[in-house]
Amino acid sequence: MVKLLVRWVISALALFVAAWLVPGIRVFGTAWVAYAVMAAILGLVNALVRPVLKFLTCPLILLTLGLFILVINGITLWLSAWIANQFGIGFYVDGFWPAFWGALIVSIVTTVLSALVKED
Repeated sequence: MVKLLVRWVISALALFVAAWLVPGIRVFGTAWVAYAVMAAILGLVNALVRPVLKFLTCPLILLTLGLFILVINGITLWLSAWIANQFGIGFYVDGFWPAFWGALIVSIVTTVLSALVKED
């Protein structure tokens, strides 16, 4: 349970960094609630939708030597922001390119912070 909470906090911090650095990602309202809920939604989308997208785009992933996964990450961030907006969460992504760069930043920050957290 603690491991899940740590990963959730890491995702929320990564989303904060992405919103801070990428001009097309905006947060309105109570920011810490938006980051927390968005981290949960992004986790669910990554668990449910991302494997289907990876399966359907397998030829493109192989053709681009895995670089198309960056596009899939951007699409999942964009979809997560759209789902969050349907629930009234103030996390907005203005288009594909902000989603792409935001997903890249989220991936980098998540990797760095996960490496810093001690595993049991």
